[in-house]
Amino acid sequence: MPLHEYCCRKCSKEFEELIFKDDEKVACPDCGSDKVEKLISACKFRTGGPIVAGSSSSSAVTTRGSSPCSGCSGGSCSTC
Repeated sequence: MPLHEYCCRKCSKEFEELIFKDDEKVACPDCGSDKVEKLISACKFRTGGPIVAGSSSSSAVTTRGSSPCSGCSGGSCSTC
């Protein structure tokens, strides 16, 4: 989905806009100014893998099966 985040330089309003072409003009929905800055968006997604808590593989928690890694049955992602 071509959803982009912008900030208006005139009124500081942050907003999202669907953009289908790179040269499409974007205007602030509040003040109508075309002086907008494209923000860098953070994307988030989830795959069908295990849910992992913490930052180390030894603290892995899963809701599927007994292995914290869906790619193996070794019990530790370090063995993959």
